[in-house]
Amino acid sequence: MQQCDSPHVVKYYGSYFKNTDLWIVMEYCGAGSVSDIIRLRNKTLTEEEIATIVQSTLKGLEYLHFMRKIHRDIKAGNILLNTEGHAKLADFGVAGQLTDTMAKRNTVIGTPFWMAPEVIQEIGYNCVADIWSLGITAIEMAEGKPPYADIHPMRAIFMIPTNPPPTFRKPELWSDSFTDFVKQCLVKSPEQRATATQLLQHPFVKSAKGVSILRDLINEAMDIKLKRQEAQQRELDQEDEENSEEDETDSGTMVRASGDETGTIRAVNTMSDGANTMIEHDGTLESQLGTMVINTEEEEEEGTMKRRDETMQPAKPSFLEYFEQKEKENQINSFGKNVSGQTKNSSDWKVPQDGDYEFLKTWSVDELQRRLSALDPMMEQEIEEIRQKYQSKRQPILDAIEAKKRRQQNF
Repeated sequence: MQQCDSPHVVKYYGSYFKNTDLWIVMEYCGAGSVSDIIRLRNKTLTEEEIATIVQSTLKGLEYLHFMRKIHRDIKAGNILLNTEGHAKLADFGVAGQLTDTMAKRNTVIGTPFWMAPEVIQEIGYNCVADIWSLGITAIEMAEGKPPYADIHPMRAIFMIPTNPPPTFRKPELWSDSFTDFVKQCLVKSPEQRATATQLLQHPFVKSAKGVSILRDLINEAMDIKLKRQEAQQRELDQEDEENSEEDETDSGTMVRASGDETGTIRAVNTMSDGANTMIEHDGTLESQLGTMVINTEEEEEEGTMKRRDETMQPAKPSFLEYFEQKEKENQINSFGKNVSGQTKNSSDWKVPQDGDYEFLKTWSVDELQRRLSALDPMMEQEIEEIRQKYQSKRQPILDAIEAKKRRQQNF
């Protein structure tokens, strides 16, 4: 980001360490991300609004690709708008640099639903991987979520390279120009996929209107956000008032005295002797520290700051949280009950080593459908086994990191 200087890329001003945290100073984009605006307004964008945002995004990608940089995480949550309506690319946490000696990268990085097929397959990819993600982002802005968003993320990773390129759920709602633009982005072969420079000449992009068309939706989103903040502030103020009233009520109670003072009324302070003094709590400094973290994509309020206790378990990737949720729902157990009767002969389910599937022609349609319906639960079981192996390797590393952090803080 420090090497970039474009009006279509969020500017980097500097960075510094505060305690053990790295703070990055960047250009302020007051309207937030496109994803924030969609969520606040609870409505998707029009074609005209999408065209204007896509045009600025393509100019940002054209600049990055000219610099031989791959963003690798293009999505609505990483396209920011300033209050004037200018769209800028942000979040370069997973960006990669291509060199003359490295024409393609091979690491799997990005958000699953927006990933290009070649990124998932690890066959090497270059700058046009961002173009696929832009096509998915265009669908996201039009429909509110990317294709495959309603299914298991790991299943989506299997489906993206094998299925035909995704398209709109209701293509009849969109113009031929917009549909063709998305089609040009979502070409599975990276060699045949259009570049950012080529797409800037597409009729859908060339017909885009100025940024002024975005000001109404920006103002609407900012008004909604302001009203929510004011409502939250009123609730906090009301809670403070109630708490102060309770303190005043409890601070002095009138009681009847006993003994020689019978018949008189005196004020007795019901608060403890230690009231209004500072109390030293037990515990180490580490257990009372909290860090500010950015929410992950799958969380409801992505892009917001949140306090998280250091003593909590380390943050898990979204797909691991998904697995744990599925475990709670006992889907794997239900699979065992439903499929156990169908898999009596385990050899039936082994993939032929020679790749010869001719024997399937002898099976009935009912048998084929039964075997097909059992494949997804089997995949869930295999994924769960992989997750457990991954977690067994990951947890000792996390424990070692936490131990080192404790020693550094205590030191």
